[in-house]
Amino acid sequence: MTKLNELADNLGAHKKRMRIGRGEGSGKGKTGGRGVKGQKARTGHGMNNFAGGQMPLHMRMPKRGFNNPFAKQYAEVNLWRLTKAIEMGRLNADQPMTAETLIAAGVIRREKDGIRLLGHGEVTVKLNLTVHSASPSARKAIEEAGGTLTETHARVAEEAAAAEA
Repeated sequence: MTKLNELADNLGAHKKRMRIGRGEGSGKGKTGGRGVKGQKARTGHGMNNFAGGQMPLHMRMPKRGFNNPFAKQYAEVNLWRLTKAIEMGRLNADQPMTAETLIAAGVIRREKDGIRLLGHGEVTVKLNLTVHSASPSARKAIEEAGGTLTETHARVAEEAAAAEA
């Protein structure tokens, strides 16, 4: 029976790595397998996408799209998710629902730049919601169920003030 301190690889199972640039006698000395001179012989050379003076492929391709750095990211909530949370007892339909209550109930993970209410699903109970904005179908569904929807979006708030005046 072999002991732990006597364990060893089989002969030839572990080959030592080639140590390049350690003299001519090593077989990989002098240029170290890099040929002679030039950009490719140097360390850290960047030859990717170089096409010998021709315009590189990635620069020939047309630019597409645009990422708006100022775009708002909303936490989107569908009506079916609210209904499910109420049925499971995580949300109380009688109390006002804000971002904090939705986060506490596990309906959304974080508020981001506001909450956007979407109309996928059905509402059977009265809801009192305060969100950043809502789709027209979501607004209609909540009002049909007898609930109230307050939107804090600046444009929506201005339109509501203008309608009351």
